Amino acid sequence: MFDLPPINISAIPESQREAVLAVLRENKSLKQETTGLQTKTSELEVLVKRLEHLIAELKNATHGKRSEKLSEDERQLAFEDLEVAVAEVETQQAEQTSSEARPSKAARRNRGNLPADLTRVERVVEPQSLNCPCGCGEMHGIGEDRTERLDIIPAQLRVIVTVRPKYACRSCAEGIRQPPAPAYLIEGGLPTEGAIAHVLVSKFSDHLPLYRQSQILARSGIDIHRSTLADWVGTAAFHLSPVVDRLAEHLKKSGKLFMDETTAPVLDPGRGRTKTGYLWALARDDRGWGGDDPPGVVFTYAPSRAGQNAGQILRGFNGTLQLDGYAGYNRLTRPLRKGGAPITVAYCWAHARRKLKEVFDRDGSEIAEFYRIESEIRGMGSGQRLSARQARTAPLMAEFGEWLQSQRCRISSKSRLGEKLTYIHRQWSGLQTFLHDGRVEIDSNAVENLIRPIALTRKNALFAGHDEGGNAWGRIASLIATAKVNDVEPFAYLKATLEAIASGHPANRIDDLLPWNFQPSS
Repeated sequence: MFDLPPINISAIPESQREAVLAVLRENKSLKQETTGLQTKTSELEVLVKRLEHLIAELKNATHGKRSEKLSEDERQLAFEDLEVAVAEVETQQAEQTSSEARPSKAARRNRGNLPADLTRVERVVEPQSLNCPCGCGEMHGIGEDRTERLDIIPAQLRVIVTVRPKYACRSCAEGIRQPPAPAYLIEGGLPTEGAIAHVLVSKFSDHLPLYRQSQILARSGIDIHRSTLADWVGTAAFHLSPVVDRLAEHLKKSGKLFMDETTAPVLDPGRGRTKTGYLWALARDDRGWGGDDPPGVVFTYAPSRAGQNAGQILRGFNGTLQLDGYAGYNRLTRPLRKGGAPITVAYCWAHARRKLKEVFDRDGSEIAEFYRIESEIRGMGSGQRLSARQARTAPLMAEFGEWLQSQRCRISSKSRLGEKLTYIHRQWSGLQTFLHDGRVEIDSNAVENLIRPIALTRKNALFAGHDEGGNAWGRIASLIATAKVNDVEPFAYLKATLEAIASGHPANRIDDLLPWNFQPSS
């Protein structure tokens, strides 16, 4: 394409000059529009390339080999950051694309998740004028369009002022009448029970250490030191301990429980560093076979991982215990076990599966078939599950046992694979428990899922300040986790429970305060 020589307007007849000038103006306008479109096209190409790269990264984080090395929390962070970046690019692309050229795309709506009981604030947008353009009078309403959007107001702080009027008789001096002061969990203290519940949920459910909560309050002009918040937490932990003790009693009446432990770093002032404490989780979850008892978990702090701690926690429990292969639990199976009859153990196939991951990646595994069968019978009654396992899983288990023995005969027990095979061989009896009891799960993932929030709190708080802090951590985490697993909102539950305790809830009705008995209307 080449540029034409400039046109000499004076050489054009006067009657035709205006038409020529109009053509020249249109040509200039088209050139400018073409240049603009070329620029937009180049920008859109850059955006498309970036979007394709981000989508590839998202797929890699989800399905790539690297994702196997990420923890669940790390994967979630990767997903969040990548999805934020993708949304940013899509928004930029939408802004740079003209409305005519923009492809039709359904808006990202989530109307169904706005609960009916949320407060609705209506803002009516009226036309500037209701006069009819034709001049025939004022228009009248024929309908309306309604659009709902979610609005968020940061935590609202307010002061509850309790006024107790005094009354006296003008005719006599019989005394003054005044209602008694309401009962508070912290008499003469600053917080309401709702404020205390908010601090507990923020720390043990949302994983916000107290010093960060103090900083957040300071932004609203409320100066409450971390140590004051710690006093509130300690007071609540003390008053809630009977509820946690009763929760533990309920769990230990069950015929089958899960148990696991996780580290809980605790400050050791004498040595100026942290020591490793442990939170032992005792959990019940019978939903896999439709059991009647509600799920729950109790976390008990202990300064060590010694097996005697498990024995102490399980005093009074007789039944089947699902757990990993930690040797500290072995004492529970002894004939002379202290605190009850010998416990039947059911070991975790998820741990065994991880031990042989490199073998199964290469050769495949019967364990994958075990899990496929389990997914099909989940939710059935214990009898149906037992029948299915005996008919379908037991023959596969026998084949796997033969493979295990043949591999142990030809592989050195001192090799890395040999050690893993020996690990499974030692637990072989407990790994088959689920074949003989339809209530037993194939693994202990249920309790591991309950422990995960403990790890997040530990990561954000770094450590507990004292062994007593570990005890408080375990108590409050027990109630929050049990509330969650029963689909109970933790803040509403703790607020109502603390208010009931402050009002003198009778000890003989403590079962009413267990999370699974909570009713929002209460």
